[in-house]
Amino acid sequence: MFTALTSIVGETTTLGGAVAQLPAAVATHGPWGDGPFWPFFIIFPLFWIIVICLFIFVGRRTWRRNHHWAATQGAEGVLRERYARGEIDETEFRQRLEVLRSQPGS
Repeated sequence: MFTALTSIVGETTTLGGAVAQLPAAVATHGPWGDGPFWPFFIIFPLFWIIVICLFIFVGRRTWRRNHHWAATQGAEGVLRERYARGEIDETEFRQRLEVLRSQPGS
């Protein structure tokens, strides 16, 4: 594939000759040398794991909060809608609202 490379001084050398000119650390470990950058191989995956976990945490918390709010506002919401449509008058609305709010489970 690569049979010849041009070195810094302009001479044409074989691939083996070019590798021999590289420092030993670059030839063995690539451009990272002896490893001052090694934590990044751990930090980047951990960063993405933390980001994904935060999205899951926030999403579940938001869903639970909205679900709880909808469950507690359900009966009162229906009562308000019936009052707004004129199906019940104000006296009946207030009586039923008082009953709903006095129940210990709601």
